[in-house]
Amino acid sequence: MTKATKSAAGSKVKSQARPVIAVSLGCPAGIGPEVALGAFRQLTARAKASKSAAPRLLFVGDPNVVDEAARATGAAEPIYVCDAASEVNAVPAGGIAVWGASARVDGAFAAGQPNEACGRAQFAWVRQATELVLAGVCDALATGPVSKAAVASSGAKGAKTFRGHTEYLAELTGAKEVVMAFVSEELVTALVTTHLPLSKVAKSITPELVCATTFWLARLLLALDSSRAPQLAIASLNPHAGESGLLGREEQVAIAPGIELARKRLRRAKLSATLTGPIGAETAFRKASSRVAPRSFDGVVAMYHDQATIPSKVLSFGEAVNVTLGLPLVRTSVDHGTGYDVAWQGTADPSGMVGAIELAERLVRAGLVRTTRG
Repeated sequence: MTKATKSAAGSKVKSQARPVIAVSLGCPAGIGPEVALGAFRQLTARAKASKSAAPRLLFVGDPNVVDEAARATGAAEPIYVCDAASEVNAVPAGGIAVWGASARVDGAFAAGQPNEACGRAQFAWVRQATELVLAGVCDALATGPVSKAAVASSGAKGAKTFRGHTEYLAELTGAKEVVMAFVSEELVTALVTTHLPLSKVAKSITPELVCATTFWLARLLLALDSSRAPQLAIASLNPHAGESGLLGREEQVAIAPGIELARKRLRRAKLSATLTGPIGAETAFRKASSRVAPRSFDGVVAMYHDQATIPSKVLSFGEAVNVTLGLPLVRTSVDHGTGYDVAWQGTADPSGMVGAIELAERLVRAGLVRTTRG
């Protein structure tokens, strides 16, 4: 492996102004390194074919793991270990940039079998990649799949309470409200509650959370298409929107008041969006799906995790992109897990990571979050 240095080639790459995306590799025992490399190759090939700027990615993970994954998949790309922002900018097109200060995997691991070292490493890589964006070294963050169990049981400081990227990134950045969303050509949806036991969902839904989720989904949709006001459906929690309280009162005491708060917040922010709800989730998702023409809604606010992820994954598994809204940075991710059953076999599909990187670039250009880079 070679160390990137400042050069005229680096200046040329920088002038093309393609955003730099920090890519945390996820669990080293999973498919994260493989899909990151696959995404790099696909994006590089597309750029070459269209004679456009090459992707500017900075892998955040053990350089030795990147090297092993590259060799295991038959790659010949040069790897540049970077220790400064200037070195990242100087990596020539076709070269793989890896952050030199990334935590190393301490000891051997087996494919598909994460150990404590894997848990500590993937946890550290998320933190390091986030810090690189906050410091202005990179413009956005795209995260590879992690194992919540491996992180929580790793013994790393602060890892015991880890329940996912969304919550951890809120903690790292001090964000007061964060919203999980999924974006694909087939469906766009955001979640009021995230990683909670189903038994706790109803009591966790508040007007304030419904308001925040609706507001941020509207902002996301406007970033994706600023030419018109988006149409949002706010789903009910209970069947048939509660049947006027007969099947539950959450729609009356939390969801409907939250929609009104969202309307006021959007007006204060001078953002235009049409909000409809609470309506039955089955109706909301059907009318927001690409399979219904014409679509009635551009996005759906869901009340809990599986209410959103089941239709999202049925319609676009492997292609949907997880977006965390409300952070002081752009963060996207694949919508799949660590794939331990197929890890390090050279068969993992990188399309989810390709989508995550492309959407991160798109949201940076749209100004969803102001970056500190010049």
